[in-house]
Amino acid sequence: MSSAANDVDDLGGLADLTAAEASAFLTSVTEVASGTAPETALPLLTLALSQVLVAGARLGAVQDVVPEERFEPDATDDDADPLRTGLANLFTGIDEYVYVIDPITSSERADGSVTNDLVDIAVALSHGLKHYAAGRKLEALWWWQFSYLSEWGDRALMAMRALHSILSHLRLDADAETVGEAEFNALHP
Repeated sequence: MSSAANDVDDLGGLADLTAAEASAFLTSVTEVASGTAPETALPLLTLALSQVLVAGARLGAVQDVVPEERFEPDATDDDADPLRTGLANLFTGIDEYVYVIDPITSSERADGSVTNDLVDIAVALSHGLKHYAAGRKLEALWWWQFSYLSEWGDRALMAMRALHSILSHLRLDADAETVGEAEFNALHP
């Protein structure tokens, strides 16, 4: 088998793995947006973002994917409104954050939204899954790699940072009496 054929096989395997991780992310985000288990939303989203960032890191680590033929169907308008509404309801009061636009070239800041980040990631991953489901694995892989480097990777990192901050505040901003009782109970079982 030629080297080019091995490369295509390796990329096909990467496409399969990325498709599975993209699907798992979409399932998790959709489940969280349904609002059925708000008590597990933050940990579940943190895990889902971590996993999809691993997939993205793989995409960033491989040489640029170039599909054999250039194919991009007309964009279909995915109705992300139900997902956006569900997530916005979940993050009411804690959705917005501030971030540095490009920490390498500027200290300019902008406002961000966990909801918008998660929806944008979901839309980008879903677009790649459409190529994948149509049998265009290299096109899917190209899309996931391009959109990871140009948009959803950054959005995932920003959302992860915001979720980490929310979790930290929830777990560490306890009142002094509660912390004192927990320390006493831990030291005197």
